[in-house]
Amino acid sequence: MNDLFTDVGYVSLNHVGEELCGDNVEIVRKNDELVTVLADGLGSGVKACILSTLTSKIISTMISEEMSIDECVETIAATLPVCRDRGVAYSTFTIMRFTSGSETEIIQFDNPMVILLRDGKNFEYPVSEREIGGKKIFETRISLKNDDVFIAMSDGAVYAGAERVLNYGWQRENIIAYAEGAYDYRNTAKIIASNLADECNRLYDMKPTDDTTVLAVQIRKRKYCSVAFGPPEDPADDEKIMSEFLASPGRHIVCGGTTSKIAARYLKKEIVPKNQNDDPSIPPASFIDGIDLVTEGIITMAKVLDYANDYIGSNSMFKVWNRQNDAASELARMLLREATNIIIFAGRAKNTAHKNEAISFNIKLKVIEELKAVLEKMDKTVVVNYY
Repeated sequence: MNDLFTDVGYVSLNHVGEELCGDNVEIVRKNDELVTVLADGLGSGVKACILSTLTSKIISTMISEEMSIDECVETIAATLPVCRDRGVAYSTFTIMRFTSGSETEIIQFDNPMVILLRDGKNFEYPVSEREIGGKKIFETRISLKNDDVFIAMSDGAVYAGAERVLNYGWQRENIIAYAEGAYDYRNTAKIIASNLADECNRLYDMKPTDDTTVLAVQIRKRKYCSVAFGPPEDPADDEKIMSEFLASPGRHIVCGGTTSKIAARYLKKEIVPKNQNDDPSIPPASFIDGIDLVTEGIITMAKVLDYANDYIGSNSMFKVWNRQNDAASELARMLLREATNIIIFAGRAKNTAHKNEAISFNIKLKVIEELKAVLEKMDKTVVVNYY
């Protein structure tokens, strides 16, 4: 497994009054390769949505099957339906293809040029130009570095603020300056895209007059995290499971009162409560020397699941869990923002502290499986081991 992880995230804003977005993003992972395509269909609404969806799906499929950009452009020209009003079949596109975490190929047609942040600053990458089927195509090949951030966008981003806040819209150089100012190496691709899209929406006065999409890809080193959630079914396995858990790489998180006692007993350390008041509905975290985070179980994990579901959608709750000082926010930062590879050590023992042990146990299993599914939608590698 390559030590570099390609983290991808995007946010789209619909043209005001439209239910469908005229931009579309396709993401294809195949072996160690990632292909992203951002397409912007002519106009807005249903027609634009059809054009951009066809374009992005066709290109992402063909590129991932090792077909040339020439073949892609020819296929698009032959496939897209011609607009009856304007007499053209038109969709812009930006293709980014990341190979084995070491190199990227960028192919751009009529979208704002991709921004590359390297070490948090704008990096001018080499671009070659050629014509395919009457279309001016820009191509780039570049080696990757840890913490590189690639930002692609539809032209709705550069039109943001035109005739409202800014005379000529939010120009590419303004977007670069904003991205540099907001840069934080800890931020995920989705957070980077959300920050830029939120600013576009603000400049549009929350009423975008063009479909707007921001797509970010961040190159970062893999980070490992293990979570012990619940005691094993057989108490005789306590020490064995704790030994395996602590031997796993990366950060170590313990969730649940009984599990915390097992960890403290194994490490011969005290459990020290933390003083956390930002969210009174979440039980406070504790501290055990040798463990990175100690939390209560099902209430805290269910809150993290809420944050995770929001993250893969609008990501509107990010500013809450990214800043708050409570156990669920701490856990969300570790699982959603930091970790790329996660192992969950899930105990099968029923919780005798609850009146209905069976219901409590089933809820815990449901939360674990749902959290695993959502984390995998973020392209994280998640393994759940039951004991």
